[in-house]
Amino acid sequence: MGVNLKPLFESTKIGIDQLKGRKLAVDAFNIIYQFLTSIRQRDGAPLMDSHDNVTSHLTGLFYRNIHFLEAGLKPIYVFDGEPPCFKHSTIEVRAERKERARVRYEEAKHEGSFEKMKMYAQQTAVINAEIIEESKQLLTYLGIPIVQAVTEGEAQAAQMVAKGKADASVSQDFDSLLFGSLVLIRNLSVSGRRKLPRKNDYVMVFPEMIKLKPNLDRLGITREKLIWLGVLVGTDYNQGIKGIGPKTGLKLVKEYDDFDKLQRFVEDKYGMGLPYNIDVIIEYFKNPPYNDQFELRFRKPDKEKVIEMLSDRHDFSKDRIEKGLSRLEKAVDSRISQKTLF
Repeated sequence: MGVNLKPLFESTKIGIDQLKGRKLAVDAFNIIYQFLTSIRQRDGAPLMDSHDNVTSHLTGLFYRNIHFLEAGLKPIYVFDGEPPCFKHSTIEVRAERKERARVRYEEAKHEGSFEKMKMYAQQTAVINAEIIEESKQLLTYLGIPIVQAVTEGEAQAAQMVAKGKADASVSQDFDSLLFGSLVLIRNLSVSGRRKLPRKNDYVMVFPEMIKLKPNLDRLGITREKLIWLGVLVGTDYNQGIKGIGPKTGLKLVKEYDDFDKLQRFVEDKYGMGLPYNIDVIIEYFKNPPYNDQFELRFRKPDKEKVIEMLSDRHDFSKDRIEKGLSRLEKAVDSRISQKTLF
């Protein structure tokens, strides 16, 4: 979910063509989760092969990356490592929420309500070790670089941008900005015509770009105070203060230059305080663990391995996979030719 700071940040709608030639550090878990929740059958069940193995993530990664590479993008997928110890309570809460959704899915199935089934099924999506490993394999076969984070992939991606290794990070979460990403791209994998939840209505969703520095300047705060604001509102690592939303939080961090004084004020006024380890959480946002041992090399796709993985192992149409690979090869060849001419 991440921290809710959307009401405060200004973004710019962009076309995917505006990202041509840009290296994009993609929060892999974020985008894979989107595929697992959105690429589903009418009853909400994920796509599966004849052996009941989930394939929604493979479908999304294969076709979406063909689209990205045809548009001239350079995606780099950053995978999570071990979560920090102070995220365990959030992980437990999410697991409980998924279990409640699973129970409601079974109730909707008994009722025969396809709409409810799909809604609750989307909330039960889980990224397991097999899905992670298959995603890494497929991306490697497609010639797309992957990076292993020490802890959170989103933190690694943000720091890659901050350190000049990538041009922007790709995620739906605003945590990327707290982690120091200078440019955040949202809605990249969900752009297009989308149905509104529980409504027979559709909206057009466009990719949007959020630049950190212009927004901080406009809000009149530093990145450190943005982190203070985040922990007041609530992050994946701590519960926020009830009664403090983004706008109230912004007012408070602008009023105080000493975090200890801010904490004391919050405790007195709202009757609750931040967790005892809040200094550790703030430091984690400021200086997250970073893996600098990676190679950003884009290669030609390995056609035989892609076909073996998708068609032979998971029952994808061989004809469709070959057509997709043909598009992919043209995109890669065009990129190499342009680089040589340049």
